[in-house]
Amino acid sequence: MLQVPAPRTGVLRCRGRDLVYGQRTLVMGIVNVTPDSFSGDGLATRVDAAIAQAKRMVDEGADLVDVGGESTRPTARPVGESEEIERVIPVVSALQAALTVPISVDTRKPGVARAALAAGAHLINDVAGLQRDPEMAAVCASYAAPVIVMHSPGESWEVAWPVRFGDVVGEVGRYLERSIEIAVRAGVAEDQIVVDPGFGFGKSNADNLILLRRLGELRGLGRPVLLGTSRKQTIGKILGGLPAAERLEGSLATLALAVAQGVDIVRVHDVRPSWRVVQMADAVVRGSAEEDR
Repeated sequence: MLQVPAPRTGVLRCRGRDLVYGQRTLVMGIVNVTPDSFSGDGLATRVDAAIAQAKRMVDEGADLVDVGGESTRPTARPVGESEEIERVIPVVSALQAALTVPISVDTRKPGVARAALAAGAHLINDVAGLQRDPEMAAVCASYAAPVIVMHSPGESWEVAWPVRFGDVVGEVGRYLERSIEIAVRAGVAEDQIVVDPGFGFGKSNADNLILLRRLGELRGLGRPVLLGTSRKQTIGKILGGLPAAERLEGSLATLALAVAQGVDIVRVHDVRPSWRVVQMADAVVRGSAEEDR
């Protein structure tokens, strides 16, 4: 029999646009306003295209959208704070007026986070887990914004990826515990923190598969768990070297596995098929579909 983790529900208070998690798996749509996204979906600074994409994602089932202005693929060049602000803020301002769902901003820079929250963003998604810049946690706390803390072993231009791990799940868990502590010390409410194991960030294919296999252990951190596997390189490698544009089926398989282990939010490029997969998986795992009458 499938062993399903006990449901744990809560509310992320996203500055007036609350998100209830635990009743079903939430879907986060990715809006990349970069010219060099690994997945080939970067919109650069085309605000109209970003609005159209975000609206389509919400129509297809996205519960929130995540706007990013700096590529985090291993070979990407770092982007300066002012350049990232120029990419992100016009899009956030436009989406804040155009959408009713929360807008997350994917950044590791406190200046970008501050500008995004001032422009109407509702939460921050820090791929450095608040551990790159000590100001990040304070910025989130000052705006009473929820924060997603992700595990990353260091920037790809500073440390060699993949990093060697002993017990990857244990090391990821300890890193995320530190991120939670940093956030709480800065004044972020503990119940407004989401954890992300950082699938693909500095990890080997084997490490990524171990994380997928043992995702349920991260629920021991007591916080909602977000997973971002969409179109990642490990999926392409396992499927015979497929490029990012052909990794949909593999990405969807990881979502079903994640739902079965109690993941609360999935971050995806392809919203409609992803929403359908988590709806079906939720019906099995959480019994969220209405019974036949």
